[in-house]
Amino acid sequence: METKRLAWDEYFAAQALLIANRSTCKRARVGTVLVQGNKVISTGYNGSVSGTEHCIDHDCLVIDGHCVRTLHAEVNAILQGAERGIPKDFTAYVTHFPCLNCTKQLLQVGCKRVVYINEYRMDDYARYLYKEKEVELVHLPIEKVKAAIVETDLI
Repeated sequence: METKRLAWDEYFAAQALLIANRSTCKRARVGTVLVQGNKVISTGYNGSVSGTEHCIDHDCLVIDGHCVRTLHAEVNAILQGAERGIPKDFTAYVTHFPCLNCTKQLLQVGCKRVVYINEYRMDDYARYLYKEKEVELVHLPIEKVKAAIVETDLI
């Protein structure tokens, strides 16, 4: 019997989904994995500043349609990576299309590829910036990630 393996994109996207389970936000559970050379640089999920109130314990603190209590998963991954150094030309695997602010931060630290699962609040200017900076955008729908995992006979 032939053993099937996940392709790299499905492998790291599945990790982003798993990491999203640590989220403390009630509105959206987001996970991010930063990768270079098929090695994880850092991970992040959305949640409150360490040691402060979390949305899962209190209501979200929403101002102008955004929870201001929450750090985004991409930012947490960048901050974690900053402790060790973030090499240029990495890939970001994200459960949701990065918002405009996260897009700008990913680009500023050298992201060259973004693989996202959910088409969530697809910002036109963010898409423009990715194109302008020649960053590859890959939509990997959840159905493909799930199917790839099922094909490996792990679940």
